[in-house]
Amino acid sequence: MTLTVTLPTVEDTHAFGRRLAEVLRAGDLLLLTGPLGAGKTALTQGIGAGLGVLGAITSPTFVIARVHRPDPARGGTVALVHADAYRLGDAADPRAEIDDLDLDASVDDSVTVVEWGEGLVEQLVDAHLRVRLDRREDDTRLVELEPVGGDWARRLAALR
Repeated sequence: MTLTVTLPTVEDTHAFGRRLAEVLRAGDLLLLTGPLGAGKTALTQGIGAGLGVLGAITSPTFVIARVHRPDPARGGTVALVHADAYRLGDAADPRAEIDDLDLDASVDDSVTVVEWGEGLVEQLVDAHLRVRLDRREDDTRLVELEPVGGDWARRLAALR
């Protein structure tokens, strides 16, 4: 079961991220793919808002990964790890660089969102959510969520 959603504005992308956060829990891995400017970070900002985490969520392209701790005052109970594997794709051994990030050390206790991580981080968990984003000429975003194992299909049904 794949869920496809059209999001007319960046605000809609944020709002959908907040809705998606409602079905997320510690141990979840989301792999975000799509061209530059498709809305991967905007979606993650919405997820962070929905999870009630601390700190502004910005693209981690140059720092590779950021950890956003939960803010109990905002209802947060689980951390968000936001990583970007874009710059790792040209490495001789990108999987070794992923290993150096120690994402496996936090994956069980956090929601982990990895931009450009397809083919690099799936082995961290038994099940994950593949999220493909595309930006059309009129700036609307098309988001396709594909569950890979686990109970993702049931959880995505709650978003329909």
